[in-house]
Amino acid sequence: MGHGDGRGRLTSSADADDTGTRILHVDMDAFYAAVEILDDRSLAGLPLIIGAPDGRSVVSSASYEARRYGVHAAMPVAQALRLCPTARVVVPHFSRYQPVSRQVMAIFESFTPLVEPLSVDEAFLDVQGVRRLWGSPAQIAAMIRRRVADEVGITCSVGVAATKHVAKMASTMAKPDGMLVVAAADTLEFLGPRPVRAMWGVGPKAAEALEGRGIRTIGDIRSSSLQVLERAVGPALSARLTQLARGEDPRAVETERVEKSIGHEETFDEDIRDRSFLRAELLRLADRVAARLRRAEWEAATVSIKVRFDDFRTVNRSQTLSEPSAVGQRLGEAAQGLFDQIDRRDPVRLIGVRAENLRPAGAGGLGLWDDDADWRRVEGAVDEAVARFGTATIGRARHIGRGEGRGAPQHPKAHGVD
Repeated sequence: MGHGDGRGRLTSSADADDTGTRILHVDMDAFYAAVEILDDRSLAGLPLIIGAPDGRSVVSSASYEARRYGVHAAMPVAQALRLCPTARVVVPHFSRYQPVSRQVMAIFESFTPLVEPLSVDEAFLDVQGVRRLWGSPAQIAAMIRRRVADEVGITCSVGVAATKHVAKMASTMAKPDGMLVVAAADTLEFLGPRPVRAMWGVGPKAAEALEGRGIRTIGDIRSSSLQVLERAVGPALSARLTQLARGEDPRAVETERVEKSIGHEETFDEDIRDRSFLRAELLRLADRVAARLRRAEWEAATVSIKVRFDDFRTVNRSQTLSEPSAVGQRLGEAAQGLFDQIDRRDPVRLIGVRAENLRPAGAGGLGLWDDDADWRRVEGAVDEAVARFGTATIGRARHIGRGEGRGAPQHPKAHGVD
């Protein structure tokens, strides 16, 4: 979920100039909240916070009525209620969201087979090959929006552009319940005045580093030297931003997924409360998963975690990566982020990391950027050392002595490709 509250949205009509476009980014509007309203119409129009109603919970989603008070995802529910005291807190029903997601994705696939889901509530579509059947990209986008509203009962926003990056930016700006079309020839004009924070993949730290050097818009990135950008955000991200600022994004809509997975999980002999210890374990498990991915010459598009608490209740969470990876640091950071989103702070009996949606390494060709180049080199060196000296001699320094007095793993379990 973005932090936008819907004010200042930009939209286009169905007859907008879509010359040179082929990519749609379709994003459901406040998806979790919309499904809750679908099941309970009395919630319509109210400021809704989707999350557990206790002080330790975080916001999973929020309606646009709540967002206008500054409420956003990952914010503690207690803080959200201080911003919006009249908000209704609704416990999330994840088992309900998946069927609605499948219904939405089926609508997308009825227009084109080239659908790349990013999560339960958003996807890229390539409609270049179905224009004779359905019309122009903008017309297809309008039809999709109508069908989602009529058949599912919720709204979506669509960005139409020549590239994935611009289409995703456009859908965000059209929210809620809108469509924004950016013709290929208008790409640079569209990008120029947009804030650097609007770029897909630019996080708060990178944005602050750029803004601290007076680089506030995408146009500023285009006019800045590579040396200045490198000093702000490093060589990998600076090269990426330079290309995106010029409207260059060759990434295609990827539909093929190898439905296999590689995972590792651990059951502790004593239940663990220490969150920092558990986060370190996730990183260690991610390193093991990544090493096996590299040996098998796979990359993972999705990371998932499993957490089993002392009462045997099990929670699973997953996240689609911006680019497939076999880098332990990347998989571990994603796993830790998923763990941080879990509200419960009860003792943990089992924890696991799994790499999913595998594909052959390099199957997507050379990416537009490689944020993991340094870690890739480090982990490659570790692979070579392990091959020479064995796995027991190599590991992260933070994991030396792990488990002493903390409940070492009782039955470490390594799950292979399945």
